[in-house]
Amino acid sequence: MSDIAVIYDPDKSTFSWSVTKPGLTQDAGLETAVLLSLFSDRIAREDDVLPSGDDRRGWWADVYSDIEGDAWGSRLWLLSREKQTSETLRRAEEYASEALQWLIDDRVVSSVKCTAQIIRTGVLGLTVVMTRGKNLSTKYRFETFWKNGN
Repeated sequence: MSDIAVIYDPDKSTFSWSVTKPGLTQDAGLETAVLLSLFSDRIAREDDVLPSGDDRRGWWADVYSDIEGDAWGSRLWLLSREKQTSETLRRAEEYASEALQWLIDDRVVSSVKCTAQIIRTGVLGLTVVMTRGKNLSTKYRFETFWKNGN
């Protein structure tokens, strides 16, 4: 089974579909699933501090989930105005792991390890390593999706 391939442009912080002749590129791996899971906005919990206003965001189709309380996306957006501290890095790892937990629950992968680090002022990096089976792991690195807190 494959998905339409999504491509992330770190210089513009944008996403687009990959197009090749005669149509859209297919992604038989996990990259599209990881990108959509991490960079779609999960609804904020009641106790989350919102960066601005009272918009808790979230994906509209969560209300139709077969599993009560199931939510799509990540809460990484909550950190958009945070300072670059060890607490922010811890929360980034927590939010990324939460967003990718469904891959473990659905037995797509056996483990997910998310590591956040400050790349330079204003840029948070996120590394995701997923293990399939005993020896097969896939690593994704996102470096420039965050350009706010200092």
